Amino acid sequence: MFGILFLSCRMDLSTFDIFKFFSESVDTAAKRYNNREISWLAFNYRVLQEAKDQRNPLYERLKFLAIYSSNSDEFFRVRVASIRSLARFKKRTKKKYDIEPEELLDHIHKIVKKEQEEYGNIFKNQLLKEMHTHGISLITEKELRTSQQEYLQQYFKISILPYIKVHALTKTGSDIFLQNKQIYLAVQLKLRDDVAIKFEYAIIELPTQHVPRFIELPKLDDTYFIIFLDDIIRKNLSYIFPKHETVSAVSIKLTRDAELYFEEELNGDFVEVLRKAVKTRKTGTPSRFLFDAAMPEEFRQVIKHALKLSDNEMIPGGRYHNFSDFFSFPNPEQRLPTYSLLQPIAPKALCQYPTMFEAMSEKDWMLHFPYHSYDSVLRLLEEAAIDPAVNQIRITLYRVAAQSKVVQLLIAAAKNGKRVTAFIELTARFDEESNIYWAEELRNAKVKVLFTIPNLKVHAKLLLITRSEGSVKRRYGYLSTGNFNERTAAMYTDHGLFTSDVRLTNEIYEVFRYLNKKTNSVKSRHLLVAPFTLRSKLIECITQEIVHAKHGKPASIILKVNSLEDREMINKLYEASSAGVKVSVISRGICCLIPGEKSYSKNISVISIVGRYLEHARVYLFHNEGNEILYLSSADWMMRNLNRRIEAAFPIYDQTIKKEVKDILNLQLMDTVKARIIDKHFKNTYKKADNQKPVESQLEIYHYLELKASP
Repeated sequence: MFGILFLSCRMDLSTFDIFKFFSESVDTAAKRYNNREISWLAFNYRVLQEAKDQRNPLYERLKFLAIYSSNSDEFFRVRVASIRSLARFKKRTKKKYDIEPEELLDHIHKIVKKEQEEYGNIFKNQLLKEMHTHGISLITEKELRTSQQEYLQQYFKISILPYIKVHALTKTGSDIFLQNKQIYLAVQLKLRDDVAIKFEYAIIELPTQHVPRFIELPKLDDTYFIIFLDDIIRKNLSYIFPKHETVSAVSIKLTRDAELYFEEELNGDFVEVLRKAVKTRKTGTPSRFLFDAAMPEEFRQVIKHALKLSDNEMIPGGRYHNFSDFFSFPNPEQRLPTYSLLQPIAPKALCQYPTMFEAMSEKDWMLHFPYHSYDSVLRLLEEAAIDPAVNQIRITLYRVAAQSKVVQLLIAAAKNGKRVTAFIELTARFDEESNIYWAEELRNAKVKVLFTIPNLKVHAKLLLITRSEGSVKRRYGYLSTGNFNERTAAMYTDHGLFTSDVRLTNEIYEVFRYLNKKTNSVKSRHLLVAPFTLRSKLIECITQEIVHAKHGKPASIILKVNSLEDREMINKLYEASSAGVKVSVISRGICCLIPGEKSYSKNISVISIVGRYLEHARVYLFHNEGNEILYLSSADWMMRNLNRRIEAAFPIYDQTIKKEVKDILNLQLMDTVKARIIDKHFKNTYKKADNQKPVESQLEIYHYLELKASP
């Protein structure tokens, strides 16, 4: 039915076998830790599992393919490019990776090739067939009916041909520059009636900036037909090359190194330096060249020499690339099933207060996104912008929405005479241009903009509002595990605390004093601030559990992070396990800790939850002889977070809120639908329900919070 060619990697090893082979091939000393890069690939495979999980609605499974593709692109742009650089300069990295970079790259390519084969099978043999049962057919140019050909011929001439860019390609070299992540058709041609059969070559850039990747055709026989832009161009190549016949037309894509190369400690305008560095990213060295595995060998060699590629940069793939475009796949008449809508919960008790300041004066409040509406955060900023009693607003911004209401409210506050200070982390990867834009917008509105501390990214999520109340000034704070981004707040799970507790607000103030270069460090007793107190306090809390366990007392730790990589922290958890401390870890992405090993981690269990929402919150819970210590944080347990970033972990003192967070944690630990068990072989086995009712934690959390919000 669907003539699509995907990579066919004829290997006896399954994806799991390749992961297992890698885990058994590293040095013995390193077997106490999972390799970071391979662990990340195992995480992305969990995303792929969601694409083939028939419990998910069909349209959402297409989106998981898009997420997998987008993740892979970033992995090659960042991590693989970095490993290639180390290999190229012959730096010895065994101490860092426990394996030579060339060998690590070989393992990465084997895993990716096998995953890509499975990716193709999921798309071709599952999703396409299921789409057809819903009256939607994704077809190629070879399956077009006569009426459809005529329709697309006109569409091509009017809507596509004016934007077509053609680059000639020669065997000896070329001035062609392939844009990062842009899709191209590489075309092999010969002159019509040419007896000698002399091949010519060209590259066509798909005009995806002007035309959708997927084109809907007129409905026929109650079926909607959709076709790739790639295939429309393939079908109409005779209009581009009227004197030639097409021998082969295959899809190619180049992924480039995304690292920014500049010295952070510079004199002059850092914004301008960064702006130039971002531009150079677009010309970064190749990290992956994807091509259709059906490309003839001679054509492949022409491409290789013309674009000056090496063999290990060339990776065979399928007929199509940039599956991240499936985020915008049409769904006519909503025929493809989607998730049932979970309407964000309005916090009724909080909404009943005339102002946020009155609510926060009375007690602490916590919201859990995306289950709760993000409107309360925007309401707080809006009230601060217009309240005559508000003197000053301070905020840290890492990634904001494209049309940021948060930034617009800060600008409104400044125009209303408030003193507004915004620390913007300009070097948030892939958000540099957006952050430069908003920094300039804020500056133009007379906001005091701070940015970029040498060698330290500011990743903490903090808001501090100062308000005159009678003869005193009172501070109101908002601390979160997630960014000030109303768009991602609808997709990422995070916790946000509204508080006027002076123990916290006074220390938020100290963080901003440091960011404003008024002090050389942050001294705090309640907030844990990296790189100053976060690591040492966490080690202290783990040590306390070890002492309790050694004295025969109950001792436990629950840790929820996106990534667990820092070896000092992992070793401390191993020590806790050996002492008898029960350690439960929820790590969505990277997990370098190996659980369940008798000699050092028998009391540690690890799961990963990948579901409809992206798990983003970081939570640290220590038993502490029953007087539990609970922190919520912006920080993963990675060396970069603990050593090279400004991060904040904030304690939860309110007992009602503490119970709520613990209830949510327990629901996640009980998950038997979206939870995978993490082990040293990266099996990604789904956690079983043990003959009880299956628990899908994200749905259960929503219903739990919905019930609490009801009268």
